[in-house]
Amino acid sequence: MSSNLASKLRIGTKKAHTMAENVGFVKCFLKGVVEKSSYRKLVANFYFIYSAMEEEMEKHKDHPVVGKIYFPQLNRKHTLEQDLTYYYGYNWREQIKLSSAGEAYVQRIREISAKEPELLVAHSYTRYMGDLSGGQILKGIAQTAMNLGEGEGTGFYEFADITDEKAFKAEYRQNLDAMPIDDTAGDRIVEEANAAFDVNMKMFQELEGNLIKAIGVMVYNTMTRKRTRGSTELATAE
Repeated sequence: MSSNLASKLRIGTKKAHTMAENVGFVKCFLKGVVEKSSYRKLVANFYFIYSAMEEEMEKHKDHPVVGKIYFPQLNRKHTLEQDLTYYYGYNWREQIKLSSAGEAYVQRIREISAKEPELLVAHSYTRYMGDLSGGQILKGIAQTAMNLGEGEGTGFYEFADITDEKAFKAEYRQNLDAMPIDDTAGDRIVEEANAAFDVNMKMFQELEGNLIKAIGVMVYNTMTRKRTRGSTELATAE
């Protein structure tokens, strides 16, 4: 029996996905405006978030639900460490700190891991499926906008242990559908995925001040005025 969780998540997070892409920082990014100072702060936040998520996922790797999507080849902690070395230098650990939205994100991951571990599925889906899909678009944009050479500061987007991303995503979705959950649990996971999008949006919004300082209010307003349909949405649905 299928839980239909893959399509429930895709349909149930569509609105949140589009809202996230209409946050000013993301809109500017998608239009090719990436400011290094705010971007490296985002990478620092991601380091704390993925470290927490990967640690908690590993704790529950034998869980009947979480275990279905426990794929160590998705782990980003190591690639984020490489990127932080590039942006901050070898003493990056002494320089980075977690923002307040990032802190709320990490706390949420720890909390559900302790109380309702199956909700970790929502966080894995929201981040990793995006990284594998739209993330590839973002890698190219970041390289061009910040004038980065191949392999410089974009390790986060590279999945060396996944040779066929399309086949992997298909397997991930099949595993979502094979989860031993009822409709109520499925709805809770979709609800948590929407909450994950929300906390991601808050994190992006925190970075807008840095970006506006760098590009100017007028340019920022011009670039973010019109609401757009999520451009990485299609890639996620592939």
